[in-house]
Amino acid sequence: MLAVAAAKRGLKVGILDADVTGPSIPKAFGLAGSTYKSDDGIEPTMTNTGIKVISLNMLVEDPSDPVVWRGPVIAGLVKQFWTDVHWGELDVMFVDMPPGTGDVPLTVFQSLPVDGVVVVSSPQELVEMIVSKSVKMAKMMEKPVIGLVENMSYLKCPDCGREIALFGESKAEAIAKKFDIPAVLRLPIDPSFAASIDAGAAELIEIPGFGEFAEKLA
Repeated sequence: MLAVAAAKRGLKVGILDADVTGPSIPKAFGLAGSTYKSDDGIEPTMTNTGIKVISLNMLVEDPSDPVVWRGPVIAGLVKQFWTDVHWGELDVMFVDMPPGTGDVPLTVFQSLPVDGVVVVSSPQELVEMIVSKSVKMAKMMEKPVIGLVENMSYLKCPDCGREIALFGESKAEAIAKKFDIPAVLRLPIDPSFAASIDAGAAELIEIPGFGEFAEKLA
């Protein structure tokens, strides 16, 4: 959604799907089929609004086949997505990483010119602990954490409009204050969001407050 927001501002945008074992970006944008190689390198696939995307699911025959690879192999693929893909001129690139502090985040922090990190959380205390580890890792690698998104933050009652904290009270503001994260966004549970992603229509989703959050990151 950050990539969509950047594209709406007229920026040239790319998405590098570094979540190799769970590559969901092509599905979210309705991208079918595989990429191809030109004289300039591996060509990324273009979304309807011109966002360039590369993902492992574009390089395999069956997207549902499991990826049973060791960490170094996965890390090597992430590096190739950066070095061997013909990205052309971009204003901004978003790297979708798996959760945690494993090989992929370490490879991205060490191999790519990362300008900022957006951390994704949810209200559960267990997730708060995992997010804290990710934030601390970014700071150890001297990468600034510029934003925090709390998914499944609340459910809005369709009758009275009251916000219901299904997974506990929000931890977003507390985490942001603890680690000096400047931009925070709480996303509700909304079945229409999930339906749009499943339909490959990520570029058509309108999330209240998301544009303002993206502006803060810029």
